[in-house]
Amino acid sequence: QVQLVESGGDLVQPGGSLRLSCAASGFTFSSYVMSWYRQPPGKERELVATITRSSGSTDYADSVKGRFTISRDNAKNTVYLQMNSLKPEDSAVYYCNARRGTISSWGQGTQVTVSS
Repeated sequence: QVQLVESGGDLVQPGGSLRLSCAASGFTFSSYVMSWYRQPPGKERELVATITRSSGSTDYADSVKGRFTISRDNAKNTVYLQMNSLKPEDSAVYYCNARRGTISSWGQGTQVTVSS
């Protein structure tokens, strides 16, 4: 069974940085595409960043390009999201996602709040 546990969310001032971690277990981590999503209060969940299983190539939402970096350490079964130059509009619950074919699994999320 796939288990994903996010951590690292916090309250941070605008311009600050955070690194989110997603610890994975119960599946072959290197075989899955890993992504970070976020869901602001009252809004739909949106894709933030993705890193592929085959090449490690990455993709980002326009709103976070140049500020966020997704990475994965297959040996540690962990995916990270480095978030720099944080803005209030980045405030959301951030979710880790693992996908392989029709299989898609989610963590429970970690809260990121950006405010003065």
